[in-house]
Amino acid sequence: MVWKRFFGGAPRDDAPFALYGAGVRQARSPVFYLEGKVADTVEGRFELVALHTYLLIRRLRLAGAPGKETGQKLFDILFDDMDQTLREMGVGDLSVGKKIKALASSFYGRMQAYDKGLAEEGGELALALARNVYGAEAVDARSLALADYVRRADAALEAQSADEIIAGRVTFDAPFAPELGKAG
Repeated sequence: MVWKRFFGGAPRDDAPFALYGAGVRQARSPVFYLEGKVADTVEGRFELVALHTYLLIRRLRLAGAPGKETGQKLFDILFDDMDQTLREMGVGDLSVGKKIKALASSFYGRMQAYDKGLAEEGGELALALARNVYGAEAVDARSLALADYVRRADAALEAQSADEIIAGRVTFDAPFAPELGKAG
């Protein structure tokens, strides 16, 4: 990602980077790990960054061609960041591409599962979150609280101006309402 800026990549559009930064800051909110009981591991952090990136891309898809273009840039930034992170963790150059391909495939699967869960009123979203974020096979208080947050975050993003989001200005709600933050 850094090399593209110096050696002839497309001019940097700061809006997708601002959106990615906002999603990462939200994903790093301590309440997800302390009260929401998401594992504070590389995998747990990836899941929350991927979840917030998904929410942003979902909102951008509703904004027509400019939103889809920004969403694609956001996707690219996510996986450039994952590439860089894997390299910093010492993953060998020959393995990084395979790992990124697997992460991208799993991200698309998560997008489909989360889209399906948000479209239905049942427990599909909580079940998808239980599996992906918590590594659990059944819904519990944690995944129910996270599903509630995802629904609220999705609605709040939809209520925000598409032009503002495309320009890189976005606001996320508090991760959990106090009574929901007591996930077991």
